[in-house]
Amino acid sequence: MDRTFVMVKPDGVARGLIGEIVSRFEKKGLRLVAARLEKLPEKRVMEQYREHLEKPFFPSLRHYITSGPVFLMVWEGKSAVTVVRALVGETDPAKAAPGTIRGDFALDIGRNVVHASDSLESAKREIALHFTQEELCSYKRVDEAVLYE
Repeated sequence: MDRTFVMVKPDGVARGLIGEIVSRFEKKGLRLVAARLEKLPEKRVMEQYREHLEKPFFPSLRHYITSGPVFLMVWEGKSAVTVVRALVGETDPAKAAPGTIRGDFALDIGRNVVHASDSLESAKREIALHFTQEELCSYKRVDEAVLYE
C-alpha cells in the first residue's frame, strides 16, 4: 500500500470543509493513518514549499498558508497518490472537473482548499516533514476485502 500527504489549507479549514474532504477519501476506500490540526511554523512552511522559495508568488503563499490552521493528513491505499490527486482535481480550480474537491469548492488558484502530494517521492518527503513514524497508525478497514482483489 502507498501513502500520500494531504493538507486542508487555511481557506478549507475556515470554510468548514475538513469533514467533507475526509469523507470523500474515506468513501473512496482510503485509510486515514495520521491527522492533526495546527498552525504551521515558519520553518516547516519553508521546507514544504522549498521549490517555490524564489518564485514571485512565494511571499503571498507564505502569508496565506500561515494565516490560520491547516489540517494535515496521511492517507494509505493502493495507488494512493494517483487516487488522491484525481479526487482533489486540477491545481487551478477553473480547470478542475466538477465532482473533484477543487472543482466543487474552489474558485481561485490562490485559495484552492487543499494540497496533495504529486508523487510518491513528494509524499515521502512531506509525510516525514509533518509526522513522526510513531504518529502513523496501522490498522485494517473492515471493508478491505471488498475494496481490493
